Amino acid sequence: MNRTSLQQLLESHHREAYIWARQCCGFDSELAKDVLQLTYLKILEGKAKLNDAAKAKTWLFSIIRYTAVDELRKGGRMLPLAEDHELIDLPEEVDYTDYDAIIKLLPSMQQQVILMVFYHQMTIEQSAEVLQIQLGTARTHYARGKKKLKELILKSQTEANHGK
Repeated sequence: MNRTSLQQLLESHHREAYIWARQCCGFDSELAKDVLQLTYLKILEGKAKLNDAAKAKTWLFSIIRYTAVDELRKGGRMLPLAEDHELIDLPEEVDYTDYDAIIKLLPSMQQQVILMVFYHQMTIEQSAEVLQIQLGTARTHYARGKKKLKELILKSQTEANHGK
């Protein structure tokens, strides 16, 4: 892919790429901007090559995710690449009417699969590719994430009704 085509691809996905970078950085906007800039540099310098134009979005999201992980590690903040546990204790100080706050309560992998599928219109298969996990594992994280989100949303509705 030539440089002009690559720039057009990045421009067409820029908004979603920024949102994904922000989500990968724990919703830290400044870090997300840095991660996105580093990602674009990797791509434009040829350090990351697109082999299949049909998979451009998953390719871009993968680079963003691993760049974010690297930057979080450098900053002394660890973001687990894989985890398979349920939340046990939910913090009481969370505003359960804020859906971004609710999503942050999910384990990392569940959160990432849910965000890719619901916010970025990716398939579970594409999210598995971005996360470099097996399809069955991605399906499990998706199902568990949806179940936990339902519980949290119902809790938020219950609290909202009791607050009236």
